[in-house]
Amino acid sequence: MIYLEYHQLKKLLKFTLKEKKIIKRLGIPPDAFIPLLFSIRFGGDWSFVKNSEKFMTVKEKITKYDENKKVGRTIEIVYLFLNPRILKEEGTVYRLEKCGEKGERALVKRPYKVVIEADHIIKASLDPLDLKIKLKKIKEPVKFEGSGAYGVSHEMEHLSKGQITGKPFWEFKYEIEE
Repeated sequence: MIYLEYHQLKKLLKFTLKEKKIIKRLGIPPDAFIPLLFSIRFGGDWSFVKNSEKFMTVKEKITKYDENKKVGRTIEIVYLFLNPRILKEEGTVYRLEKCGEKGERALVKRPYKVVIEADHIIKASLDPLDLKIKLKKIKEPVKFEGSGAYGVSHEMEHLSKGQITGKPFWEFKYEIEE
């Protein structure tokens, strides 16, 4: 059980009420906000299907560091997609991934670059120094490269197949180099 002080609980409830207002202002179905909420609160990429609607978030991190001051910050960019569609994939990357309740990682094949469109795209920027979650509607397709592209491919696989498929890690063989 999570224990919160009274003042913390009040702040959490106030924050949650603001989320309801934000959802209304964005003009999206309330359920569509769930993956964005999870990415913001718990981290990571999220997706789910409800009826014929598909909802997905993909998170990217950008670290800005001042060498002179020896201080920096990591800005998180979270994209929310309602009914996402991949327009283009490029390249191939083989990588190990672990997903959800599966106990082990699997070897999967992912694209290196992805271009994706959706019925609605919302970009959320979280900056740890100004304590703001800036939201913006995006009208054009979004391009991802590297880890963002892997995240898109991973979540799209969830949306289409439910479970991630790949070669189990135990098919690797240990080898000692002399």
